[in-house]
Amino acid sequence: MSWTRRLINSIRPAATVKRPTPGRLIRPRAEDTWRDYPSSGLTPSRLMAILRQADAGDPSLTMQLFEEMEEKDAHLYAVANTRRLALTGLEWQVISAADLREGVDRTSADEAAAYCREVLIGIDALDEALQFLSLALGRNIAVAELVWDRVGPEMRIVDVAPVDFTRIVFDDLDRPRILTKEQPRDGIEAAVGKFVVHCPHAVSAHPSRGGLLRVTAMVYLAKNLALKDWMIFTEVFGMPVRIARYDSSATDEEKRELLHMLESLGSNAAGVFSKSIELEVVEANRGTVPPPYEKLVDFLNREMSKAWLGQTLTTETSGLSGVYTATRIHEKVRKDIRADDMRKEGRTIRSGVLAPLTQMKFGPAAPVPFFRRVPADPAGTEELVGVLDTAVNRLGVRVPLRWAHDALGIPQAGDGDDVVRGATD
Repeated sequence: MSWTRRLINSIRPAATVKRPTPGRLIRPRAEDTWRDYPSSGLTPSRLMAILRQADAGDPSLTMQLFEEMEEKDAHLYAVANTRRLALTGLEWQVISAADLREGVDRTSADEAAAYCREVLIGIDALDEALQFLSLALGRNIAVAELVWDRVGPEMRIVDVAPVDFTRIVFDDLDRPRILTKEQPRDGIEAAVGKFVVHCPHAVSAHPSRGGLLRVTAMVYLAKNLALKDWMIFTEVFGMPVRIARYDSSATDEEKRELLHMLESLGSNAAGVFSKSIELEVVEANRGTVPPPYEKLVDFLNREMSKAWLGQTLTTETSGLSGVYTATRIHEKVRKDIRADDMRKEGRTIRSGVLAPLTQMKFGPAAPVPFFRRVPADPAGTEELVGVLDTAVNRLGVRVPLRWAHDALGIPQAGDGDDVVRGATD
């Protein structure tokens, strides 16, 4: 069975969930902070060797390289954060299965959704864990441990702890495993119900491929090499050349003193010379074609923006005309990408967190609720209001009140709550 098929099967709620081990299995260790800095002296052949090592089952160097890429490249850091924040910056909600699936018992579905919502709200570090899982957009995999503990008479999730990327390895069937002190080479199984594994680019058919950082790795390398050459060029040709001509009768001591004065002139922009010395300052690169480095770096930045955001106009607008209209069009592309990221995250959280939580509490037959992000889009809200007006008032469609509240991002008023009065009240 292919890795893609196994992953698709894994996002379906399991029939049974084994009783999880309470507490944490993956404890922080000193090795988690060690780095080999593979980007130092990176070459195309070295990059390919690192990627092949990940394909062979050991992605440690690749994960370290990806971390360095975002740390060293400001543009890559910006577009990567933009892509991730478009997802993690939204509020989340747990939706009853009865609201999205026909034939589901309303009472049991709502009870399961309310329970899961209560548990997730009680996890203090949940937002940080979701932000960590969003790093899989670049790396194509992120693993977090579900920390179970007894709360009263029941076992429930009390924390979601990120697993360091350097502790992930793959077995012969490309299934992720986690390195531990007891299993420092082969690792332990990332068991369902104990670990949540987010692989947003499952169509790549391999857990180490398809991530956006891998897609932009060669672009990063080309940009890094271009910047190095640009800095060398600037150092050599960017400074004016200072030329001093001395008389043929000058002694070696006078020549050495003259050279010292020229070197001092480079930093102090002032010097004292004899009348017999002719000083000339020649402007570097005057009257010649400028070097191609800036255009090359700009091109590579645009390639990164395309890979991460699907467009360039929301990051590169300098000197362009008609930017506003084009940017509005490209924003729709970003919304499509965001919607896809939301769907993938929702599947992972539903299968990896909500399914074991529901089945541990209510049994394997309980309807598993859905995890969704609430798009913070005023224009979309206005459009939704128009659709609801047409559906309810003109077509007579029966729209569940709970669904309308969730879609609009408006909580339902409880008994005794003061409510906003409308014009028709």
